[in-house]
Amino acid sequence: MPDCIFCKIVAGELPGEIVYRDELVTAFRDIRPVAPTHILIVPNRHIASTNDLTVADEALAGHILTVVAQIARQEGIQDSGYRLIVNTGPHANQVVFHLHLHLIGGQRLRYPMG
Repeated sequence: MPDCIFCKIVAGELPGEIVYRDELVTAFRDIRPVAPTHILIVPNRHIASTNDLTVADEALAGHILTVVAQIARQEGIQDSGYRLIVNTGPHANQVVFHLHLHLIGGQRLRYPMG
């Protein structure tokens, strides 16, 4: 997608503090962190949201979760805990319409959910 900010970060056209990259996903620090660790994990291929995942994306979706665990270890938050958030659609406050997971941790999180 030519206007997608996350596609541009993945392609190296925009700066981003990359913490992980492989052939399927890229992870980078959020520019407006809500906790000491706030990393976005995105598929390298443009997928607008979870609504656009298909059966063909099952391996990718599983890979994203294994990358989350690897990054949590890398960031030293695997034992203290972290939250994963996926916003889908405007009512869920999805602002960038490129599927992404927020990996948030490094402090006790106080949110109304769970």
